[in-house]
Amino acid sequence: MKKDKILVRGSKITYTDWTEFLFSLVVVLLSIFAFIIVAYPIYFILIASISNANLVNQGQVILLPRGINFYGYRQIFNDNRIWVGYANTIFYTVIGTFLNLAVTLPAAYTLSRKDFRCRRFIMAIFVFTLFFNGGMIPTYLLIKNLSLIDTRWVMVIVGAVNVFNLIITRTFFETSIPNELYEAAILDGCDHFRYFAKVVLPLSKAVISVIFLYDMVGHWNDFFKGLLYLNDNNLQPLQIVLRNILLANEAFKGGIASGAGEGLGSYAQQYADQIKFAVIIVSTLPVICIYPFIQKYFEKGVLIGAIKG
Repeated sequence: MKKDKILVRGSKITYTDWTEFLFSLVVVLLSIFAFIIVAYPIYFILIASISNANLVNQGQVILLPRGINFYGYRQIFNDNRIWVGYANTIFYTVIGTFLNLAVTLPAAYTLSRKDFRCRRFIMAIFVFTLFFNGGMIPTYLLIKNLSLIDTRWVMVIVGAVNVFNLIITRTFFETSIPNELYEAAILDGCDHFRYFAKVVLPLSKAVISVIFLYDMVGHWNDFFKGLLYLNDNNLQPLQIVLRNILLANEAFKGGIASGAGEGLGSYAQQYADQIKFAVIIVSTLPVICIYPFIQKYFEKGVLIGAIKG
C-alpha cells in the first residue's frame, strides 16, 4: 500500500497515511461537536441573563445578546442575603476543603503502606460505607445529639472523609510513589511524618489538585446539608439563598406577591426568567473561573480513578 506523507505546517504532528489523517479529522470534528454541545448551554444562559426577557421568551436570542440590560443581576445583588450567602459559602468551602485534605491525605498514605497490617480491614470498612449507610433520620439524630444543628461546623465536619477521594489518593500513593524513596529516606534518618511532609506531598501535586477540586466543588454546591441542618438564615449557604430567591421569583411570576419575602418587592413579571438565568450564572461563575488553573491535572486524576482498587 502506497503511503502519502502529510505534514501539517506549524505543527509537530505528521500523518503517515490517509487513514490516520481521516481518523484524526473525525476525532477533531467530534471533539468540536461535543464542545459545542457542552459549552453552548452555558453560553446561552449567559447571554439570556443580560438580554431582554421578552426576546428570550420569543426565541430571538440564539448567538448574541439582544436588548442588553442587567436588571436580573441588579435585583439579585441588591438583596443582602446574596452577600451573606456568599460569605457563608466561601467559609464552608475554604474550611471544609482544607479539612477534607487534612483528613484524606494522611489516611490515604497510611492505608497505602504495605507494612501496615490492618490496612485491608480498615479499607474494607471505608468501602462498606459506599454501599450502606445509617440513613437520613439516624444521621440527623446523631447530628442533633452532637449539638451541631444550626452551627457552621455542621457544614464542614459532616462528610469530612470522602471515601471515593480516599481511594483515589491511596491508589496514587501506591502506584506513583516508589517504595525505594521510602527506603532511602529511612536510611537518611527520616521518620514517617517527615517523609510524608517532605517527600510524598511534593510529589503528589496532581492528585492533591484533583481532590482539591472535587472537594471544593462539592462544598460550593452543597445544598442538602444546609437544607437539613440549618434553620438560621444568617448561616445558610449561597445555594439555599438562591433557592429562596427562585421560589420568591416564581411566586411573583404566578401572581402570588404575598409569598415573595423581604427584599424582593421590586421584582417585575417580565424579568422572571432573566432573574433565573442570572441566578445560575451567579452560582456557577466562581467554579468556572477556578477550574482552568488546575485543569492540567485533571486528566491524570481521571486515570488514577480508573485504576483504583
